[in-house]
Amino acid sequence: MAAADLNTIRSVLEGRLATELASSPVIPVVFHNMAYEPTPDSSWVQCLVSFGASQYLGQGLTTNSQNRMVGLMTINVFSALGVGPGTNYVIAKRIRDLYNRVIVSGVYFDAPIGPEVIASASPEGFLQTQVRVTFEFIEEL
Repeated sequence: MAAADLNTIRSVLEGRLATELASSPVIPVVFHNMAYEPTPDSSWVQCLVSFGASQYLGQGLTTNSQNRMVGLMTINVFSALGVGPGTNYVIAKRIRDLYNRVIVSGVYFDAPIGPEVIASASPEGFLQTQVRVTFEFIEEL
């Protein structure tokens, strides 16, 4: 087999989130390298996928062997300032339920971390909370 296609894996991760947040109530989702100008007093989500370390799982060379690859999804939830974190927590629960210890298309998700309130939101003018989910998959060579 060939090395894992990271774009295919990324699309599995992002597609799951986009599908969930496209249902009622609809929440805009922004991914890496996308221009987005948020509407003031609105809610929206930013999803950042990063691939990290890998580990040999077999003694084969470049064929008939496996690598364990890990990564991190950082999902930032934004909502209007001055109304409390309730809206963010409702959105974060939807996100946590999507990824909480499930296996999707060969990607294993760990238990989510958060939502944690971020003290200095970026961009400013919103309340920001963050959910992080580590994941792993097995690359067949």
